[in-house]
Amino acid sequence: MQQLPILFVFTFGAAFFASLPPGLLNLNAAKTSVEKGKTNGIIFGLGVALAVMLQTYISVRIAKLISRNQHVIEILLQLALGIFFVLAIVFFIKGRKQENKPLILTETKKRNSFSKGVFLALINLLAIPYYSGLNTVFHSQGFMTFKIIDEVLFILAAGSGTFLAMYLYVIYFNKWEHKTKSFSKNSNFILSGLMVLLFVITAFRLFN
Repeated sequence: MQQLPILFVFTFGAAFFASLPPGLLNLNAAKTSVEKGKTNGIIFGLGVALAVMLQTYISVRIAKLISRNQHVIEILLQLALGIFFVLAIVFFIKGRKQENKPLILTETKKRNSFSKGVFLALINLLAIPYYSGLNTVFHSQGFMTFKIIDEVLFILAAGSGTFLAMYLYVIYFNKWEHKTKSFSKNSNFILSGLMVLLFVITAFRLFN
């Protein structure tokens, strides 16, 4: 029980800092906030957090398997490689179509923002080996066991840390309203470039 606060703080921090650099999820959270309002941006972040908690649960379940079988990691990376390649093309095409369109704030159902957050987070397959590796390290250091309370705390901390990062992106881009139009117009190009970068990083990890 004494290791539980350490487990929560370390997991929360790992999730927060992993989600803080500009990426697919936080840029989409900011983009959703800019185009559809802060509430929809927060709802999007909640969807991301829920998906991350589901991925973290899966990561805990397969942590032992991954530590014994490198082939599992290779399969996940291969899937991520294909997804990043397709998303890079999709965001680039979308950016070309929207390049000359004015920014129009629209009222969108909060359910759509939530489901979009869940979907985009779920296709980020690198989260599973990331949290599985984190779980394995914490277990080896004695911070985590495979008791239910440890697993629940680990999952909640991962979701909370991720949501805080999403929330900061939502708030930041709503405070700087004079920059939102430019951000909205170019965000698809930014996301496309990010997908290319993730594709290269994933390919390097996979083939080296």
